Amino acid sequence: MDSIPASPRPSDRHALMFGATGAIGASLLARLLAAGWSVDALSRAPPPDGPRLRWHVGTFADLPATLQARADAIFSCGPLDLFSHWYARAAIDCPRVIAFGSTSDATKQDAADPDERELAQRLRDSGARVFTAATARGAAATLLRPTLVYGSGRDRNLSRIVALARRTGLFVLPADARGLRQPVHVEDLAGAAHAAVDAVSAHGRAYALPGGETLDYRTMVARTLACLEPPPRLWMLPGPLFDAALWTAHRAGKLAGLPPGAVARMREDLVFDAAPASAAFGYAPRPFRPEAGMFAN
Repeated sequence: MDSIPASPRPSDRHALMFGATGAIGASLLARLLAAGWSVDALSRAPPPDGPRLRWHVGTFADLPATLQARADAIFSCGPLDLFSHWYARAAIDCPRVIAFGSTSDATKQDAADPDERELAQRLRDSGARVFTAATARGAAATLLRPTLVYGSGRDRNLSRIVALARRTGLFVLPADARGLRQPVHVEDLAGAAHAAVDAVSAHGRAYALPGGETLDYRTMVARTLACLEPPPRLWMLPGPLFDAALWTAHRAGKLAGLPPGAVARMREDLVFDAAPASAAFGYAPRPFRPEAGMFAN
């Protein structure tokens, strides 16, 4: 990547940002502004503009042509597939691209549910599309792949568990829900993107971003429920009994939106290595210490 120009001084840098109102994006946006970046951000329902911040209403198709001319960095914190298609056809002059994907590209590629397999394939194709487009225009792309995200109250994992537990006063798990997890806080993901933009060794590479602690599913849920007030009860049922109860709940329409493979994966280890990201840009995520304010109310 010798053709990539040196990055300008932080106070001179301009970013084009997608997904800036999302969980990761909001945290990253605050970091960029605090570091002196100027930012143009696209959103369907943007907040007011601020110092060095301009919001643009709409979707990728609505992005003004003037914003597609030049930027020092592009940050994509929203859907990777939509961004990849836009970036592949855009003519923007930008030496650096940081895009968020997901470790679901690996954990769901062999899922029993065809929709989950399709998601995994779409994530892999989208990542490849970003790298191909970046290489074609002499830019450097980095793909960041988080594990189980929490911390903003807008995730679809632990916040969903908290919502169910608060509503009923309890949460039920199969006794064999011992698959290992590495929940990662949104602030650590934002910090990773901010650090990676200046990491030359991260050019053209993808990194898994797990959290700083590996724990089994049951412990993760128990620790999450314990931070609530009052703490909901956690019931453990034998696997066959839990599966029967789950089938009944699905039939009654009480678990709409819960993917069929979600329960099966509670029993599987979904663990990734943070060492490559640590070596490339100093990634050092926090251990899992949940607080009630981190989850949807």
